[in-house]
Amino acid sequence: MDKSETLRRQILDLVEKYAQDKLDARPFVADRDLVHYAGRVFDGQELRYATEAVLDFFLTANRFAERFEADFADYFGAPGAYLVNSGSSANLVALTALTSSKLGERRLQPGDEVITVAAGFPTTLAPILQNQLIPVFVDVGIGDYTAIPERIAQAVGPKTRAIMMAHTMGNPFALDVVQEVARRHRLWLVEDNCDALGSTYHGRLTGTFGHLATFSFYPAHHITMGEGGCVIAAGEQADELGRIVRSLRDWGRDCYCAGGENNTCGKRFSQKFGTLPLGFDHKYVYSHIGYNLKLTDLQAAIGCAQWQKLPGFISRRKANFEYLRKALAPYEDRLVLPVPTPGADPAWFGFVITVREGAGFTRTELQCHLEERKIETRALFAGNLLRHPAFLNIPHRVCGGLVNTDRITESTFFIGVYPGLDASRLEHMVEAFRGFMKKR
Repeated sequence: MDKSETLRRQILDLVEKYAQDKLDARPFVADRDLVHYAGRVFDGQELRYATEAVLDFFLTANRFAERFEADFADYFGAPGAYLVNSGSSANLVALTALTSSKLGERRLQPGDEVITVAAGFPTTLAPILQNQLIPVFVDVGIGDYTAIPERIAQAVGPKTRAIMMAHTMGNPFALDVVQEVARRHRLWLVEDNCDALGSTYHGRLTGTFGHLATFSFYPAHHITMGEGGCVIAAGEQADELGRIVRSLRDWGRDCYCAGGENNTCGKRFSQKFGTLPLGFDHKYVYSHIGYNLKLTDLQAAIGCAQWQKLPGFISRRKANFEYLRKALAPYEDRLVLPVPTPGADPAWFGFVITVREGAGFTRTELQCHLEERKIETRALFAGNLLRHPAFLNIPHRVCGGLVNTDRITESTFFIGVYPGLDASRLEHMVEAFRGFMKKR
């Protein structure tokens, strides 16, 4: 072993020792420590992998990104996985891929409609508008917070060409119904799976039902890279869609060589594109108006360490959810507690609560009580996106009204179930609810 390799190992060992000392958990103190709604859960392994990537100093995507993409694709049984710099970028790339001229008559074009929900996060909606498509909004249920199944079929019109929705809070929408509508009307289906990594529907992983699926690795999500996201493709056109996704991520180039590689296709100087001369260098041929949405190998390295922890993280989320569900059951006369979609086994992102009409208190009063006790709460994302300044005047269509979506805007919030919540924090949360309810 040469000197540099010896030093490298010493550095990595010291980083792990530092982590063991620095990251020792101190006991929870209720009036001092925040109970977060979400957050990073990590140990010395993440710091070791991140340091390895720094010592490699490749900087852009390299061996850790390749390893993560391979493991991720294998987990979902997909032909490929395509890392991007955020879940929001994943949504942008996924929907934009469906506008590619390479898809021929099936491509989405300006003015085509995409069925979605207004009770969600803006970056599920934004790509629809950014591609000059028309969102068609359907209402969601109270309790499951996913699209009301019968509304999906009702929303299909002459211009409807796609469905793009999120599995809200990790709870899958009714995929059997949505798939059937998509098949019957030959619609594209994009699953926003950013909150649902590890969720299943009738025993099958969400993210494998649609033509494309997206994921987020922001610190609040099931695993983290700090920032980061991913797109996978499935179904009969998975390979073609994957190539389009990669092109859009990588400046719009037609070439699919990995960084540092040349002539993977064996035809680098022998093809004809557009009005370019025959044999123009394929590495610099652009078939899409794309972006640079790649992530760094440092992020991917952290993701590789997190990936090993995913099964444990999912188990903790489910256990924490069940603890809260049981502990808060006595208050169901005043609170609507979350329920899974029939046939679903969610890897929950959060614990959603809607204050019932006539409860004797408002959502704001309950949230303030919890926040005063250092328990973080969050609204169910944007509530009704159509009521926000950015979306007041967008072109859109609503099918069947948004009564529940508006109710969510007024009465719904969520608390955490992430793996960083231990027994003492969970009990503190429950005690805060008990104290509030006793006064009511």
